[in-house]
Amino acid sequence: MTSTYVLIPGAWHGGWAWRPVAERLRAAGHQAVCLTLPGLRDGDDPAGHDLQDAVDHVVSEVERQELTNVTFVGHSWGGYPMSGAVHRLSGKVAEVIYYSAHVPVRGRPMIDDIPAEAAAWMRDLIDASPTRAILPTPQFVQAMSFMQGVEESTQRLVADLLTPQPGNYFLDALDTPSVSELGIPARYILGEYDQALPRSGAEFAARLGLEPIMVPGTHEGMLSHPDELAEAILNG
Repeated sequence: MTSTYVLIPGAWHGGWAWRPVAERLRAAGHQAVCLTLPGLRDGDDPAGHDLQDAVDHVVSEVERQELTNVTFVGHSWGGYPMSGAVHRLSGKVAEVIYYSAHVPVRGRPMIDDIPAEAAAWMRDLIDASPTRAILPTPQFVQAMSFMQGVEESTQRLVADLLTPQPGNYFLDALDTPSVSELGIPARYILGEYDQALPRSGAEFAARLGLEPIMVPGTHEGMLSHPDELAEAILNG
């Protein structure tokens, strides 16, 4: 049966980050749509975007493209707009997959769901920015352990592709039920060497009553291990 995969990138990323996986899903006979959220396109002004803007964009793209039998796949912070959109699109959603992703707690913004020291650091970066955005400098990417152990030239390339992250995406909370409360099937896929998540993937998965499905790679496994990730998405 043909499925439609809607792939949601994490913070600082655009739809480009999902392209290697999307090509493999298409080769298997499925439709794959790679979204880029407001403020994160190349050349976008990151100022003034709220989390609700990201949620609305996901919903509007599914409706605009008349997508059905949708399997959402959200990476990292992408778990927030994905979770917010699912309850509005539940009749069109077949499954929800969190990939090395945050699983939101209702009423709690992401910045309050990470260690206090990291939260203070990010608040300072947002407050110091004239656009209230967090810039993805190479030093920042390295500090976040997105691709630890990967060649420095590759890390620089990824850093160059990233775009400033609107700060309100981290400061806003969702007031929506968990997908587990909606009765929609869900999975949690976790990169084996992911060191970027602020909590263990097992802890995030447990919020859904799940055990993580392990795949090779770091936090950026959709770029470094697209074969294995696509297989996990397709076959569980």
